[in-house]
Amino acid sequence: MEVTLWVNGDRYRVDVEPRDSLADTLRDDLALTGTNLACEHGVCGSCTVLVDGQAVRSCLLLTVQCSGRSIRTVEGLATDGELHPLQAAFAAEHGLQCGFCTPGFLMLFAGALEHDPRLDHDERRLEETLASNLCRCTGYVNIRRAVLRAARELRGEASPGE
Repeated sequence: MEVTLWVNGDRYRVDVEPRDSLADTLRDDLALTGTNLACEHGVCGSCTVLVDGQAVRSCLLLTVQCSGRSIRTVEGLATDGELHPLQAAFAAEHGLQCGFCTPGFLMLFAGALEHDPRLDHDERRLEETLASNLCRCTGYVNIRRAVLRAARELRGEASPGE
């Protein structure tokens, strides 16, 4: 079955099986390997992408459900070679160690901060959002710092070099 996907602003026509997950299509058919697969049960969040601006677990979403929709992956965060503020903040705050979970966290918070630029002012919601993805390396402290830094920068309250 042929579907049309809009991924990171580009249009793709892809032949898929009705059972193919969006994660598999992104990785195997479009060679966008920044979307990682781990649990394949929607628990860990390493496969998080944005579909129509909403963070979703791409391992649980069928590609056919995404036909004609806007999909944004970690490869689509940087603009004109310039890192997205979240990417820069993760690097500056050492918000990653092995890096496997990083794309999922970046996409989760890219969507969250686009919907609520002041998410960092609501401690409970920030913690709930952090807890929705799994990281086995950092203990979340530096990821949290990176999100706080990026939120300030996205609102124009901090300089890029902070």
